[in-house]
Amino acid sequence: MNGPEIHVEFAPDLALFVQRGPHRTLVTDGVSSLGHVVESAGVPLTEVGTLWVDGRKVPHSYVPVAGDTVEVRPVDRPQQVPGAPLRFLLDVHLGTLARRLRLLGVDTAYESTDIGDPALAARSAAEQRVMLSRDRGLLRRRELWAGAYVYSTRPEDQLRDVLDRFRPELRPWTRCTACNGLLKEATKEEVADQLQGGTHRSYDVFAQCRDCGRAYWKGAHHEQLVAIVTRALEEFAS
Repeated sequence: MNGPEIHVEFAPDLALFVQRGPHRTLVTDGVSSLGHVVESAGVPLTEVGTLWVDGRKVPHSYVPVAGDTVEVRPVDRPQQVPGAPLRFLLDVHLGTLARRLRLLGVDTAYESTDIGDPALAARSAAEQRVMLSRDRGLLRRRELWAGAYVYSTRPEDQLRDVLDRFRPELRPWTRCTACNGLLKEATKEEVADQLQGGTHRSYDVFAQCRDCGRAYWKGAHHEQLVAIVTRALEEFAS
């Protein structure tokens, strides 16, 4: 490629995506948009907030010229997603994060099998869901409604990052962690077929998913779940 040279500075938050350091001299083809140039350098546009050229804000469609000095900034937090009510779609690798978001009452769709990038992107667009993934190729698909890269491999950090970035409304204990359906109060008789002897004798308060019928009660792991909910509410409840 023998086109105009531009100087690009990537924000520290984007260093993960950029090889050879945050300050780069790039040779462009003279016709591609700045958004395309930035993405070709390794940064998904889902992670780019604003682009600045010689001190002025420009759109992703701007075509850089020789000598431009470009500043690539990360998305603002909390990030505003226009349009549909805020809801998410997670790929097959983020099952624990999906369950924790559902525990907090956040509308979270999740594919437990690998249905492929085209199908995930199509579902994101059809249902207007923010695609959460660590797959950079998936996040580059143009048909996505919206997307965000999940930076950590640790569920605790993943949850905190998503809550910090998007600040969804939290309504703990209202969604099924298995299927994302809404919960309702249930009597012991209504869920009796799901209870073993000890559970049937020891518990009297139940909830049940309106969609899949799964029963919930304050079992052995309830304290761990309460801790997750408490931390999230203390830090991110609006």
